[in-house]
Amino acid sequence: MKKIRTVIIDDEAPAREIIKHYLKDLDSIEIIAECADGFCGLKSISFMKPDLVFLDIQMPRLTGIELVEVLTEKPVIIFITAYDQFALKAFELNAVDYLLKPFPKIRFLDAVNKAIDKIRSGTENLEPANQLLAKKPEPASPINRVVVRKGNSINLIPIEQIKYVEAQDDYVMIYHSSGKALKQQTMKYYEDNLPVADFVRIHRSYIVSVHEINRIEPYGKDNHVAILHSGDKLPVSRSGYKHLKEELNF
Repeated sequence: MKKIRTVIIDDEAPAREIIKHYLKDLDSIEIIAECADGFCGLKSISFMKPDLVFLDIQMPRLTGIELVEVLTEKPVIIFITAYDQFALKAFELNAVDYLLKPFPKIRFLDAVNKAIDKIRSGTENLEPANQLLAKKPEPASPINRVVVRKGNSINLIPIEQIKYVEAQDDYVMIYHSSGKALKQQTMKYYEDNLPVADFVRIHRSYIVSVHEINRIEPYGKDNHVAILHSGDKLPVSRSGYKHLKEELNF
């Protein structure tokens, strides 16, 4: 039977050694690469197209979550981290399992067998996420950057550079100080994860940085428009105008 081609991505060498030690007796697994950072991991996944990836979440430069968000083809993933507050996000990205460091060998092998079954059968993971978590994760902190893919390059956009976000079907267009970038995410994600003190949803199709708003002007009957410092004009809904007026003193 064809072996399962596997990549290990973790910035801690001891963690990679433990994974390799646990896998050494599994004839069905072939380790084809190991990486110490997210950019190396992204390159390995893109070029080697593994079946299975062990992926640490908390890594410098590019996190495991950010790596998965910019993958065009997603292998089966087992997330590994020391911080359980990332668990819910891991399952939103369809991880087959989630291992919290330090993990015993029996728990590790349970995750591997689950991944093998999914790869061999070609089926999705149907087990509810709440059955896989040791405890309910804490709410995530606001994001401080957005990772986007442009061709073969990866761009990191600090939230301080984001001017506004526009809904475009199943994508969003992020307008920032260096241009714009398309990303496959929802407006709800940015509404929930951008810092509430700095960003406001002014319309079902727009979230804007409050620092970019120059003024609000009437536009027709009961409508308003936000004039940005750049000169861009964005529609403001009734609820968006009420929020600007009551909470942000516009």
